[in-house]
Amino acid sequence: MRPRLKVLTLAVDDLESSLAFYRDGMGLPTKGIVGQQFEDGAVVFIHLNDDLILALYPAPSLAKDAKIEVTQRRLGAVSLGHIVNSKEEVDAIMRQAAGAGAVITDPACQRFWGGYSGYFHDPNGHLWEIAWNPQWTVPD
Repeated sequence: MRPRLKVLTLAVDDLESSLAFYRDGMGLPTKGIVGQQFEDGAVVFIHLNDDLILALYPAPSLAKDAKIEVTQRRLGAVSLGHIVNSKEEVDAIMRQAAGAGAVITDPACQRFWGGYSGYFHDPNGHLWEIAWNPQWTVPD
């Protein structure tokens, strides 16, 4: 297996409200819900950096596709990290997330590892970390 990741799929409870959070609240570009002509095919694709795709997929459809039981256990098993170039960007995105309906689990603050970050749950309980690391830069 080669070290690459192309699609990160999040199980969501309500596709419309998840679309609203990420597109309208967080400002991420997407064509909206596609695949509605297929049974269990409705999905949202959000194209991120470096050709990474964030997919929002109804939890029952994802479970059916993977042949697993539908689970509601999403809180804290994994965190999604969004790296920015300044503390001010961390603060701005945390405010944006809160305004869009996210639950702030840990407000942005200085971290033991030398950086600055904060955490929030999206409306489906997926954990995001917004972080500035003095050792990393990201293209704008």
